[in-house]
Amino acid sequence: MKSLIILFIGCVAHIQAGVYTDRFLSQYKKIHDSGNGYFSKEGIPYHSVETLMVEAPDHGHETTSEAYSYYVWLEAMYGAINGDFSSFNRAWDILEKYTIPTHEDQSSNDNYNPSSPATFAEEKDTPQDYPSKIDSGVSVGEDPIYQELVSAYGNSDIYGMHWLTDVDNVYGFGDTPGGGCENGPSANGPSYINTFQRGPEESVWRTVPQPTCDSFKYGGSNGFLDLFIDDSEYAHQWKFTNAPDADARAIQAAYWASKWADQKGQLGSITNTLSKAAKMGDYLRYSLFDKYFKKIGNCVGASQCAAGKGKESAHYLLSWYYAWGGSMGAQYGWAWRIGDGAAHFGYQNPLAAYALANESNLKPKGSTAVEDWKKSLDTQLEFYSYLQTPEGAFAGGATNSWKGRYATPDSNLTSNTFHGMFYDWEPVYHDPPSNNWYGMQAWSVDRLAQYYYVTGDSKAKTLLDKWIPWVVNNIKFSGNKFQIPSNLAWSGTPGNNLHVSISSYNDDVGTASSTARALAYYAAKANDNSAKTAAKQLLDVMWENYQTSKGVSVEEPREDYRRFNEPVYVPSGWTGKYPNGDTIDSSSTFLSLRSWYKNDPEFHKVEAYMNGGGAVPTFTYHRFWAQADVALAQGAYGLLFNE
Repeated sequence: MKSLIILFIGCVAHIQAGVYTDRFLSQYKKIHDSGNGYFSKEGIPYHSVETLMVEAPDHGHETTSEAYSYYVWLEAMYGAINGDFSSFNRAWDILEKYTIPTHEDQSSNDNYNPSSPATFAEEKDTPQDYPSKIDSGVSVGEDPIYQELVSAYGNSDIYGMHWLTDVDNVYGFGDTPGGGCENGPSANGPSYINTFQRGPEESVWRTVPQPTCDSFKYGGSNGFLDLFIDDSEYAHQWKFTNAPDADARAIQAAYWASKWADQKGQLGSITNTLSKAAKMGDYLRYSLFDKYFKKIGNCVGASQCAAGKGKESAHYLLSWYYAWGGSMGAQYGWAWRIGDGAAHFGYQNPLAAYALANESNLKPKGSTAVEDWKKSLDTQLEFYSYLQTPEGAFAGGATNSWKGRYATPDSNLTSNTFHGMFYDWEPVYHDPPSNNWYGMQAWSVDRLAQYYYVTGDSKAKTLLDKWIPWVVNNIKFSGNKFQIPSNLAWSGTPGNNLHVSISSYNDDVGTASSTARALAYYAAKANDNSAKTAAKQLLDVMWENYQTSKGVSVEEPREDYRRFNEPVYVPSGWTGKYPNGDTIDSSSTFLSLRSWYKNDPEFHKVEAYMNGGGAVPTFTYHRFWAQADVALAQGAYGLLFNE
């Protein structure tokens, strides 16, 4: 730790002369230029500047907990470079106000029974298999952390980010944070929404977006509930979903803010925000548990798989989500919580786990939280090792609930499990396969490299010693351009010919920046010149050749935009309405559920393409996370090497 302090002091002494920290400030200024459109009038970071954008969010002016976490990190580094941490506090305040549900948003948590966290419903294979029937005959385990959280914080509410918000209220639900349920199209401010609900084949193109608070004002006779769940009766209710990698990234950012502020003698100015990050880490532990708190290991058969007692249901990995919900109105009185049995390597964050287990300024109040995060750190590192290919890349993940319903896995998956959890090369979603995107490698290994830089852990170094050469050898430079892996292909299973191959390359600036940062942190700790050289070259090429008026970006062809006309499954006979009058029925398509897209200034390119009379539409996007990543990578290199 002493060497770390010396390094930071050295960086601070010469910070104003740094080429790379100056680049950070230049990119930071572009992001904060009000004319460039990165933020809403409330100060919320949009998913992208551009509105016509379909990937995980289905509109560019939605936002995600991912964007908030990058915003917090961006402001933490601004404090490190410019000496002012007030914007770090302000970013967390905006995060808290607009993406962590208030008590009014989650008002029935006092009715939650930790001995019966939720009622079982199978996950199905395709949207056409839904709704899924509620089955109270399947036993569920106990929630072992609820009572200690109530004791620590004095209430039953959850302090975690909901993953998706319709910032401009384009859908018109008007589920305003802290402001009530289904207020409609005229509501001021952002609106919480949900999308994915129907199994691994439900890509964004097949979703039926719905409000987080369903009072049956929109949708069908039961709101949107009976599209997803088959029950004997339906009640007005609220529900939220957390993306654990985003919460962990926000905590990781708070860790760096703590270190950087301490070096500048300003730790006292951010202690209140750090305590909020620690609190978020307390509740993030819900992601460490099986969906229905079933016992971890060889869990086959929903009725046969044992209900967990105590921490038996904890796999200690950052899973794909956790979720919580409850009834509206005093005449009901119930609430539920679920974790997730599926964990993707790309969501793991050993630095966040380390911080929550070891950093005094980020110590959670829950009585077993530090112990849980220590165990999570060890388990995450073991998970990386289990999933690493001989080439160096990391395969998908593992699940305690095969097919999301504790089904019997393929026979080739039972011989080499991760503590009884079954290997899955494409955890959670299959359209496209969840580990085909190289960005999962760059994101997750960047966190691993930062953890290694902070701790010098030999386990992390062993993993990185294989991954770093694989990446360095697969970065291509040609004049003023670069190419990095884009899509990956997988074969075999852990312990049985597990291999990766690269199926395509691109010059995406977001994943390139994450890659460069991973290389830089590794190089700084391991004194590896090849990694440092590759990081520097990536940063220089993109900065010098990929500039736009709004940031750093590159044109993208979007062949998938032909799917605007893709049918969206709605059961025959089911009919409903969106707030703007768009009909939901068995004839629905992605576009018919979002008729407002026809008014987007860029839609003409998509329309011509869909009608067969135009070229593949291209867009130069400015995603908030990617533009923040550009800044953070340049700044990190400057802090590490003072060049």
